[in-house]
Amino acid sequence: MLKNNQIPPGNFGLPVLGETLAFIADPYSFVKQRYQQHGSIFKTHIAGRPTVVMVGPKAVEFVLSSQMEHFSWREGWPDPFKVLLGESLFLQDGEEHRKNRRLIMPALHGPALANYLTTMEEITHSYLKKWEEKQEFTWFSEFKQLTFDIASQLLLGTSPSPQSVRLSQLFTTLTNGLFTINPLPLPFTKFGQAIAARNQILEHLTQVVRERQQNPTKDALSLLIQARDEAGNSMGEKELIAQAVLLLFAGHETTTSMLTWLCVELALNPEVMQRTREEQQQLASQGALSLEQLGQMPYLEQVLWEIERLHSPVGGGFRGVIKNFEFDGFHVPAGWQLLYSIFVTHSLEEIYPQPDQFNPDRFSPQRQEHKQYPFSLIGFGGGPRVCIGIAFAKMEMKIIAAHLLRRYDWEILPNQSLETVRLPTNRPKDGLRVRFQPR
Repeated sequence: MLKNNQIPPGNFGLPVLGETLAFIADPYSFVKQRYQQHGSIFKTHIAGRPTVVMVGPKAVEFVLSSQMEHFSWREGWPDPFKVLLGESLFLQDGEEHRKNRRLIMPALHGPALANYLTTMEEITHSYLKKWEEKQEFTWFSEFKQLTFDIASQLLLGTSPSPQSVRLSQLFTTLTNGLFTINPLPLPFTKFGQAIAARNQILEHLTQVVRERQQNPTKDALSLLIQARDEAGNSMGEKELIAQAVLLLFAGHETTTSMLTWLCVELALNPEVMQRTREEQQQLASQGALSLEQLGQMPYLEQVLWEIERLHSPVGGGFRGVIKNFEFDGFHVPAGWQLLYSIFVTHSLEEIYPQPDQFNPDRFSPQRQEHKQYPFSLIGFGGGPRVCIGIAFAKMEMKIIAAHLLRRYDWEILPNQSLETVRLPTNRPKDGLRVRFQPR
């Protein structure tokens, strides 16, 4: 029973536009200022809809776990996401989502992961060799290509080729269309170009799906093609293609962001670099990188958690409110849009003292700042719909980091901006230009 109908404090902004422009200009400051003014729930108007923004572990747990029946993924994400990312797992709700998640899960966990180690290493080695020869390059675009090759090979079974360079660029164009204010599908607009890129990606993936249906291999897509639900049904071609788009998109965008920031912070914090390196050298002295070794890197794990906290690849998540709810004494009507903020939740001083400082020790066994409240560290989401690729991403990042730390040095080149650009995914403004050499 709803006790009152007082809606949360805040401001709807201009007619039609609302506060969309201010939000897109700087999503972090936008939410942070309003959080300081109003607390963990406030209203605004973005992307054409009245929106409630929620911040902090208690609010996030409410949305992602304890009261998730009030919210819909499909109704939450702005239209460009639906158009560009299709009817994939990302936009599914309820039983349809549960069924498909169960089908996809085995391809990204357990025994399947163990099979991926060698391929991840082989592709990483080919890039390390290339970087040694180049000596100076922009790391963000290099990581994007590396993680895209890993995702293509392991998730879709397609080997790295000039084709994958083109595909990776098409995904960049698609991603740039996700946050367009006025999504007009005209050829000269960002959104129009994103649709054209999506169509080329779909064309390519249609061929890949058909090839895998004929000749399944050991990749995630082949496992999906062979998967059956309880009733013995398999996924149709259209659905397989939509899931393949999502696997590729989610399989490289966020990892690229975290790897780039990892290399920034290690270069800026020599003492952290030293400790991370010592842990790796200790392991290297016991033999080659193995699945077992990946589980023996507690300090690297702390460093990666701190990257996830301070440089979360994605700033938050949208949901559609499908049932009225009450939180902190405020009433939110069905039909609104909800945004929960990852960036601002990760910067709350009551959880993370001196939140602007890069400090992996906050995750040490003695401190474990993220364990004081559930849902304090949510770079990969949380609850029943936590990112399905989390184990895949963490394994890939550890492998790449381990090889970099064991054998290479890098320094940040002068005259560039490392300022944070948050949309569409978090990255340093100039993409991190470095000088790179073997130790």
